[in-house]
Amino acid sequence: MSTGSQAMGHLAASVTILVWGTTFISTKVLLEAYAPIDILFTRFLLGFCVLSLVCRSRIRFRPWREERLYMAAGLTGVTLYFLFENIALTYTYASNVALVTALAPMLTAAAARLFLRTERVGAAFAAGFLCAAVGIGLISFSSVSELHLNPLGDVLAGLGALSWAVYSIITRKLSAFGETASEATRHIFLYGLLFMTVPMYVLDFHAGLDRLADPVNLANLLFLGVGASALCFSTWTYSVKILGAVKTSVYIYANPVIAVICAVLILGETITPASAVGIALTLAGLILSQWGSHHGRSGQ
Repeated sequence: MSTGSQAMGHLAASVTILVWGTTFISTKVLLEAYAPIDILFTRFLLGFCVLSLVCRSRIRFRPWREERLYMAAGLTGVTLYFLFENIALTYTYASNVALVTALAPMLTAAAARLFLRTERVGAAFAAGFLCAAVGIGLISFSSVSELHLNPLGDVLAGLGALSWAVYSIITRKLSAFGETASEATRHIFLYGLLFMTVPMYVLDFHAGLDRLADPVNLANLLFLGVGASALCFSTWTYSVKILGAVKTSVYIYANPVIAVICAVLILGETITPASAVGIALTLAGLILSQWGSHHGRSGQ
């Protein structure tokens, strides 16, 4: 892989995580008028529609052996990941969810070792994970006086991290099918929306189109649907194709860092000393993990 392509992969992953790190603000605003399942379905439906306009061609359905991978990607990366995360937040603290979600890169590395012979990691990757985990812990719990554990919520958050790890491995396999990142993402979104119909029924989904009359709701849904879903899932898929599942997943470490910075710039919150140290450790862990995954991988 050329240096230019590698640079574009890192740029795409950086842009993706930069946008995803700000989505909590839009989600927080929308939760005043929408239920979580309403936001989830609407944003991915918007994303699917935008990608359909961009791609212009019809979805090319493949033989079952290949098509089932798209189905699995839609189930794990769209439906299960977000459902586990949203439900986990109703049982445990956001700080717990942020910390447990940091397991995703390590879980991705473990899955890659089992299913992708071309991706390997070394000791530096594990050291980077520990460094980032400590940093994310400091960020997450800097404003919490004591540690609270909720087994059900924490397990659900862990299942979300596992779902994302599986999604990353599947998208790596899908990159061999010759579709563009936008085409593959649209294909995945189709199945994600189909699988979402079951929880929509159980959780009492309401379209509530009248709520779109509020320009604030409309703007935030467009940001989540067009930016965070259609654009960023495509750039993430592109990064996985260029860098591999493991190196791309490491960028997840930066998510809480960006969230804290956005909270300071947009919501007027302050950075505590613990958060500052946590940010430094998290970024150091990201850099170390990238170096470790580069030097520990062979044959890509």
